[in-house]
Amino acid sequence: MFEELIQKLDGTVRKLRGMGKLTEKNIGESMRDIRRVLLDADVNYRVVKDFIARVQAKAVGKEVLQSIAPGQQVVKIVNDELTQLLGRSNVPLQLGHVPPSIIMIVGLQGSGKTTFTGKLGVYLQKRGRSPMLVAADIYRPAAIEQLETLGKSVDIAVFSKGTEAPVKIVKQSVSAARQQGCDTLILDTAGRMHIDETMMSELEEIKQSVKLSEILFVADGMTGQDAVRSAKSFLDRLDFDGIVLTKMDGDARGGAALSIRAVTGKPIKFVSIGESLEEIELFYPDRMASRILGMGDVVTLVEKAQEAVDRDKAEKLEKKFEKQALTLEDFYDQLQQLKKMGPMNQIASMLPGMGHKMGGLKVDETAMVRIEAIINSMTYEEKVRPQIINGSRRKRIAMGSGTSVQDVNRLLKQFQMMQKMMKQMSRFGTKGFPEGFQMGF
Repeated sequence: MFEELIQKLDGTVRKLRGMGKLTEKNIGESMRDIRRVLLDADVNYRVVKDFIARVQAKAVGKEVLQSIAPGQQVVKIVNDELTQLLGRSNVPLQLGHVPPSIIMIVGLQGSGKTTFTGKLGVYLQKRGRSPMLVAADIYRPAAIEQLETLGKSVDIAVFSKGTEAPVKIVKQSVSAARQQGCDTLILDTAGRMHIDETMMSELEEIKQSVKLSEILFVADGMTGQDAVRSAKSFLDRLDFDGIVLTKMDGDARGGAALSIRAVTGKPIKFVSIGESLEEIELFYPDRMASRILGMGDVVTLVEKAQEAVDRDKAEKLEKKFEKQALTLEDFYDQLQQLKKMGPMNQIASMLPGMGHKMGGLKVDETAMVRIEAIINSMTYEEKVRPQIINGSRRKRIAMGSGTSVQDVNRLLKQFQMMQKMMKQMSRFGTKGFPEGFQMGF
């Protein structure tokens, strides 16, 4: 997410930080660099113009020019203005007090509405809600089947009535939700390849027929300014409450994210960052600004870890660590929890200073798959007592996991190194998982 933008801004930000003295001339040069980067990222021209004007006006202020670290001050101004551009603070979903709360998902065809409907269902389910997905897109081939499949895969109820009129389907879904004890309805509505009167009229009719808690506009982050123009058209007719940016894992430029809030005045509420139904993030402008400027996003990283880590298992692991009794089975459990946090390159990009280093760097996700396959090919005794794994066992494990004996040897060697580090760390009373252990081949 924002890889190209992070890469190009990194040089300018580093240059600013290193400036011991600022003048209107070198500030102007830096602003020109930032302007060019933002325009290359497909950010709306007017948005860029206003952004640069605000930053420049503050950067040439007396308190900045005369400060002890003027370069750092300007970076802070850029960060603050970027946060302001993205919306200042997170705006949560507004769910009604009388169930069911109804959230209508709108947008053009192909923007990822149906997938996001499933993701939002999973997100709310994890937070104690009882959602029901409503198949109100009767036009796109297989749209209903797709939603039903998504719902079944995550054990979320789906309401569908074939090709009945969408307004009737929505009205009937309210009664069904009350009967089944569902407190949230998520309406997957129809889209078109372009905005047309029929689609808009249908959405307006749904809006008038039931009391909606939220209308979320889904924008394809890869379409750049086209997504911004579509958002403006939907806003004029529906006055939606918030924006969802999808396919951001494939958008290197990020112009839509930086423009859409300023153009519509509506908050970005969610960002979809992958194909898995769990790969969805609340949108925090300050955290996103920090990522864009290559400062990482430790808060989101910690939240992901808290959500993924099983506390009981973590406590047991700590006790084993203290006793130097960690096994390959424990290591396998740690891998499973790490996978829940998302793709490794996304996790790495949240670490401070890593954002600009991720350009062109692809984390080898297959390494984790190989490790899992190797451990799964071991017997319980081999996982608990890896020292018994001799030559013939290594051949059997390699054959069973579809890897080589060298791969098995490498994992066992790394595990032995980890155990040695545990002994060394225990002498100094150090707790926690050794940072030096490299997972991968």
